[in-house]
Amino acid sequence: QVQLVESGGGLVQAGGSLRLSCAASGGAITTYTMGWFRQAPGKERDFVAAINWLGTGTAYSDSVKGRFTISRDNAKNTVYLQMNSLNPEDTAVYYCARDQFSGGSGVLSAADVGSWGQGTQVTVSS
Repeated sequence: QVQLVESGGGLVQAGGSLRLSCAASGGAITTYTMGWFRQAPGKERDFVAAINWLGTGTAYSDSVKGRFTISRDNAKNTVYLQMNSLNPEDTAVYYCARDQFSGGSGVLSAADVGSWGQGTQVTVSS
């Protein structure tokens, strides 16, 4: 069973940047679509970004497009989320996710997730 561990969250001022990392152990992610989701207090868990197993295809929610960048390093079994121009609406717990099936096109919905990380808190102050 793969374990996903997020890191890099924290408190940042509006306009700032953070880089989240998701390190996998106990299983490979190299042939899986990977993604990031986020959940704010009292709200549902929402899709943020996804990347296909080759790293050649990405998808973003409209709310983060142009500000966030997802990438991966398969040699390190790690996925990243670079977040720029952060605003208070980005405050949430961010979760790393692995598709339940290998391959895939780089599209990932919550229903398709087979493994979740424990989450990392991102707080953006105004």
